[in-house]
Amino acid sequence: MTPRITPGRFGQLGPVNWIAWRVLSLAAGTSDAHLFSTLGRAGGLFRGWLHYSGKLMPGGRLPRHESELVILRVAHLRGCDYEMDHHVRLGRRAGVTAAILQRVIEGPGADGWSARHRALLAAVDELVTTKDLGDDTWAALADHLDDRRMIEFCLLVTQYDGLATTIGTLRIERDFTAS
Repeated sequence: MTPRITPGRFGQLGPVNWIAWRVLSLAAGTSDAHLFSTLGRAGGLFRGWLHYSGKLMPGGRLPRHESELVILRVAHLRGCDYEMDHHVRLGRRAGVTAAILQRVIEGPGADGWSARHRALLAAVDELVTTKDLGDDTWAALADHLDDRRMIEFCLLVTQYDGLATTIGTLRIERDFTAS
C-alpha cells in the first residue's frame, strides 16, 4: 500500500526531528526508519511521543526481555509487520530466541512458559482484544508485578496497540523484513 503521508526529510522534519530520525534510523539498522521520518512531521508532538515511548521501552521497570515479549505479542495480535520486524531484532538482543518467538506467536497456552510469562501474555491477549482486564487476569498478573509495574504494563500494551493502529492507518511502509 502507498503511505498516506510520505516520510519527511529535512524540510518537513526540521533540524531537531531530522537529527532524531537519522540517529534512530542508524540505531534501528536501516537508512530510513519510516516510522520516525513519518511521525517526525508532527513537530514537537513527535519529540514528546519519543520521550514517552522511551520511558516505557527501553527505560521501563519491566525487564527488557519481558517488554519485548509483550510488544511482540501485541504486534502479532494486531498483525503489525512493522512492529514485528523491529522487535524481532530488538528481542534477539534481549534474549528472545527463535524458539521463544514461536511460543510468543502461539500465545500464553504454549508449553514452556513460566507462570509469570504466561500471566503477562494472557493479560496482553485480553487487554488487546477486550480493552480491559478481568479480575482473574488482573489478579494473576498482580501475583508477579507490583503496582508500578502493573501501571507500566497497561501503558506498554496500549502504547504498542495504539502504535499499530497509527502505523496501519498511515500505511507506513516496512523498513526491512525480519530475518
